[in-house]
Amino acid sequence: MNVEEEVERLKEEIKRLGIPLDDGSYKVTFGVLFNDDRCANIFEALVGTLRAAKKRKFLTYDGELLLQGVHDNVEIILKPPLHKQCSLPC
Repeated sequence: MNVEEEVERLKEEIKRLGIPLDDGSYKVTFGVLFNDDRCANIFEALVGTLRAAKKRKFLTYDGELLLQGVHDNVEIILKPPLHKQCSLPC
């Protein structure tokens, strides 16, 4: 799997595990993602995939490097698709 494919899979997993918000985004904590068996089987380097997705502006979270235990409560927000962010039809 290349980085783009991993980022797309990560987005799917955040939607599966996260809480949908009113603006079309999803919220999940790092601990929920990290401790999920399915995510553990999909992602060889979850933290690296999170960083790649953040760099591509698909999601946001505080900090740069998330560590198990220390950052379990950090909220990761998957941004809504671009057409949901527009006030006018896109």
